[in-house]
Amino acid sequence: MEMRVLVIDDAQINVALLCRLLDKIAHCSSQSFLDPALALLWCAKNTPDLVLVDYMMPDMNGIEFIRQFRQIAPCADIPVLMITSSDELALRYEAFEAGANDFLIKPVDKIEFLARTKNMLALRKNQRFLEDRATWLDAEVRKATAEIRAREQETILRLSKAADSRDPETGAHIVRMANYSRIIASRLGLSPEFQQMLLEAAPMHDIGKVGIPDHILLKPGKLTTEEFAIMKQHANLGFQILTGSQSATLQMGAEIALSHHEKYDGSGYPQGLAGENIPLVARIVAVADVFDALTSERPYKVAWELERALQFLRDGRGQHFDPLCIDAFMSALPEILEIRERYKEDGDTTNTYDPYR
Repeated sequence: MEMRVLVIDDAQINVALLCRLLDKIAHCSSQSFLDPALALLWCAKNTPDLVLVDYMMPDMNGIEFIRQFRQIAPCADIPVLMITSSDELALRYEAFEAGANDFLIKPVDKIEFLARTKNMLALRKNQRFLEDRATWLDAEVRKATAEIRAREQETILRLSKAADSRDPETGAHIVRMANYSRIIASRLGLSPEFQQMLLEAAPMHDIGKVGIPDHILLKPGKLTTEEFAIMKQHANLGFQILTGSQSATLQMGAEIALSHHEKYDGSGYPQGLAGENIPLVARIVAVADVFDALTSERPYKVAWELERALQFLRDGRGQHFDPLCIDAFMSALPEILEIRERYKEDGDTTNTYDPYR
């Protein structure tokens, strides 16, 4: 490990002497300055491993240099050895208070100089080892966390596909509605982390449909009252599948699965929640899911025209939907339509929501 020593003294002969002594230490190089102000400018872009600074200098003495040196963020813990011809205790106390670590008294003794310098370089070497170790550990933690997140995202995707395999809606539907949800969250001023989690959790909104019998789930016509009562159970089934996980994303997915069919006026299901008692993520997903369902073709209906679907959302503001979520959706309409066009599929047979069921 190469160690770099900064030498500051206004006398060239002293600088030359100290640098020659430093040459005797293996893996050690020196950088010298006669002007402490120039040394500080160098330190702003470079971090030394040890500083040797004279006390008596004309424009800036060693103590003032140390004070300013310590204010440079990477230099807060760098060892500093002050060299002075004075052995006054008051001077030492002042230097220690400024941030000096050790002293050498002039004239410099070669043996003492090498011993003290080697000790302080050993201290710095241990500091660098710990810093490198901490950086390595941080990188490993980030790597392991990324791998865990990747596995979690794969699990979520497979869970969503499990529901898709039994429900005649396209994969593009969950992509679109998830992105719509993220855009709404963005316009509501929610954090990027929240937006990303919502993007990943929203596709699980109908995971409970894996527990609905095929003759009801796949029925092309309108459900009877009894059949619809069974269909509504998918909200609770989805919650039961996802709840209890330590994953924050799956916890959000459980909230969405349970509550995305609640209505702002309290007339939804399964709990009849109203207003802000409905989880915010479910209020967001309700808007995204309904819009995509209305504007997508199903086996028993054609896709609604855009303006008709938008009017349905406006009419439901404050009744079916959270007014703030509707306003956020409408304010982001260009982004919404760009997502709709990007993930458009021919023969789309989305079957997520029907306002008449």
